[in-house]
Amino acid sequence: EKEANMNIHTRMSELVARLNDLARAYYELDAPKVSDAEYDQLYDELLALEREAGYALPDSPTRRVGGAPLDKFEQHRHIARLWSLDKVRTKQGLLDFADRVEKYVSDYNKSHSDALPRPRYTLEYKFDGLTVNLTYSDGELIAAATRGNGVVGEAILPQIKTIRTIPLTIPFKGVMECQGEGIMRLSVLNDLNKSGDEQLKNARNAAAGALRNLDARVTAKRRLSCFFYGIGHIDGKELSSHEDVIAFIKEQGLPASPFMGVYDSIEELYLAIERAEKERPNLDFLIDGMVVKVNDLRTRALMGATEKFPRWAMAYKFAAEEVTTTILDVTWEVGRTGKLTPRAHLESVDIGGATVSHATLNNYDDILRKRVGIGSRVFIRRSNDVIPEILGAVEGDSPTKPIEKPTVCPACGAHTEQRGAHIFCTNPLSCPPQIAAALAHYAGREAMDIEGFSEKTAAQLVELFSLKSIPDLYDLADGGFAAIKEAGIKGYGDKKLKNLSDSLERSKKRPLGAFLFAIGVPNVGVKTARDIARTFKTLDAVRNADAESLMDIDEVGEVVAESVVSFFRDERIAESIDRLLRHGVCQEEESAQEEESPIKGMTIVVTGAIERMSRAQIEALIDNLGGKAASSVSKKTSLVVAGPGAGSKLQKANELNIRVIGEDEFFTMIGR
Repeated sequence: EKEANMNIHTRMSELVARLNDLARAYYELDAPKVSDAEYDQLYDELLALEREAGYALPDSPTRRVGGAPLDKFEQHRHIARLWSLDKVRTKQGLLDFADRVEKYVSDYNKSHSDALPRPRYTLEYKFDGLTVNLTYSDGELIAAATRGNGVVGEAILPQIKTIRTIPLTIPFKGVMECQGEGIMRLSVLNDLNKSGDEQLKNARNAAAGALRNLDARVTAKRRLSCFFYGIGHIDGKELSSHEDVIAFIKEQGLPASPFMGVYDSIEELYLAIERAEKERPNLDFLIDGMVVKVNDLRTRALMGATEKFPRWAMAYKFAAEEVTTTILDVTWEVGRTGKLTPRAHLESVDIGGATVSHATLNNYDDILRKRVGIGSRVFIRRSNDVIPEILGAVEGDSPTKPIEKPTVCPACGAHTEQRGAHIFCTNPLSCPPQIAAALAHYAGREAMDIEGFSEKTAAQLVELFSLKSIPDLYDLADGGFAAIKEAGIKGYGDKKLKNLSDSLERSKKRPLGAFLFAIGVPNVGVKTARDIARTFKTLDAVRNADAESLMDIDEVGEVVAESVVSFFRDERIAESIDRLLRHGVCQEEESAQEEESPIKGMTIVVTGAIERMSRAQIEALIDNLGGKAASSVSKKTSLVVAGPGAGSKLQKANELNIRVIGEDEFFTMIGR
């Protein structure tokens, strides 16, 4: 019996180590090693063994599932106080902070023999989540708490244990308190909202609400993450700098802040802040600023703190990207495919230094889900330079008027129909916004590359000359734009018309892949269009292709294949294509992938600014050379090409030891 128990314990240990390794690969590295089914099989085996043995190992993943809800949170007293941070919003504020640090060090060194080192500064993300404080003892996670008032917080150990990236056991055997931030990744927020189980307004509130939920099973469903950036108390270990702290955190298997830089001057550090702010929209989690700290821990200890803040740290706050305002009206915009998208007109509000008066709502179901109407007070978020998004109504809000579901197209008056979650205009032949958007898409850089033909130009010409289809544009040009000249339209002088005419003429020589993308085959993007063009060589062959031959192409499934076949069987579309051919639009054969290429078979991620060509052009070049252009860095990535402003993708590449090269080295490598 003793031998049997030993065998059970050994197998349990093996399963715990294996499952924790698989969880780290899945949740932290975004590089799954096995299927969900295989993970579940191992998990179920462990669960059965634990039931048989009557116990679970300290770091068993089964301990991460919350039990019965708590009646209330118990208070937890931190060993070391957790501080708030003083804040600045300007470069001058940072310079003033550095002046105070340097003055302190200078004054101290004048009167002491044990001189402090010249100040160096660390820079990290300021996460927008909930601060947590973990206690490990004898290598085991024994307590976890919120920050609270800095001295006493709420005990949330069951909730913290649901976070898969937090180790339940660590190598270090002394007592240690480690501070971090509980967050929800934006991709997780999006997935949860799409699932329809609940609608979460933003990642910060979702994370904070989950960690402060008395039922840890609710916390587990939120799939939270955590980043650690500080050690408040540690027994039996000497650390001399913040760099040492982060290195030690990583050694224990705790997920550290994904960005940490060390700088000799605030000038250098501020340039890094500017780069981080530009990269902010590309992150998969919320940050609301950057944290600056003195690197040397002895200097920190001597500088001490005020009643509220440590004197050795400062938070640099970005301008707010999430605010509240009121919906004044909602109109419905018609796109290229006839889809009607609700556009909210807002009481003007400042977000991140920009005045915002419009925001998007995705569809009518989105309106109902977010409980918004005319007069609603709503949360809005602005990310990068795109139109802001409405996150949802303020709690307890009551709109003055509901938003009506459109039964007719606001642009042409044709009746509408609902397909899935979206509403569509049923009149593609003469609905002006649809035609203008189709023309603008056709003229785009990745399509027919008609320079000087913008969406504004398309809308203007549709309105003035009742253009009904793409070939109508070539009709105008073939007449020497006589109709435009006769109308005397402002802004359309001889030079502009000559340039537009030349661009239209050049467009007749575009590759077949560009043409297939330009004419708007449903479900066919740039890469798929190129793949189809390479396979079939000519437009006639594509027009006559069947679904089976299309599905022989990698990454072309049944939906895409049926879309292509249905598109080219449409008589109206066939007539438009024939008209284009009569205008001399003669698609060149798509260039074949090079047989011999130094990047053939490689998965390449391009990040940051590339000076020689656009992102689309360099990704097309990679494709032509037999590589695969990917949008995110993972263990499958072969190479990262990083230009100025490269951010989180570059950091992840360095963490995974993936080769990183600059633009010049890349073009030298491929012989361009």
